[in-house]
Amino acid sequence: MTYERTRNRPFNSALETGLRSVSLLVAAYPQTFDLQRLVTFDHLVVHTGDVGGPTSLHAAVPMRAAELLVRRGLVERGLLLMVGKGLAERNVEQTGIVYNAGEFAETFLSSLTSTYVRTLTERAEWVVQEFGNLTDRELKTRIGEYFDDWIEQFQAPHQSMVGDQ
Repeated sequence: MTYERTRNRPFNSALETGLRSVSLLVAAYPQTFDLQRLVTFDHLVVHTGDVGGPTSLHAAVPMRAAELLVRRGLVERGLLLMVGKGLAERNVEQTGIVYNAGEFAETFLSSLTSTYVRTLTERAEWVVQEFGNLTDRELKTRIGEYFDDWIEQFQAPHQSMVGDQ
C-alpha cells in the first residue's frame, strides 16, 4: 500500500484502530488480551448496537460483518503503533503474545476530550464488561448468536444477484 493511499484514509488507520485497542486495554486493565480477542473486540466496540449494547460508535453500513475479514491486519498495525509509543505493551506468555495497557495509556486517553473519544471509551468499557471475562469458547458462542443475523447480509445480495431459481 502506498503512502498516498494510506495518508488520505480517515477511517481504520493505524492511529484509529490503535486508539480503539488502547481504549479496550485501559477498560480491561490489568487484564491482557491476545490479538484475536482484540480483533473481535475492535469490531464489537464499533458495532455495539449490533450485539445488544449502546448505540454503535460507527454507522450501521451494509456488509459490516465482512469487516472482520480485514480487521486483523488493521488492528495489528494499530497495536504496533501504540506499543511503539508506550501506550500498549506486548508480552509473551505461555499461551502466546498478549497485550495490555501501557503505563501512560489511561493518562493519554483522559487527555483527549473529543466526543468521539468519550463515546469510544464508554463503548470499550461496555464491551469489556460484557465480553471481557468470557472464555474463548464462550465468546465464540456469544458472537455466534449475533453472527447468524450478520450472515443474512451476505445472503441477501447473493440471492438478488442469482435471482429465483
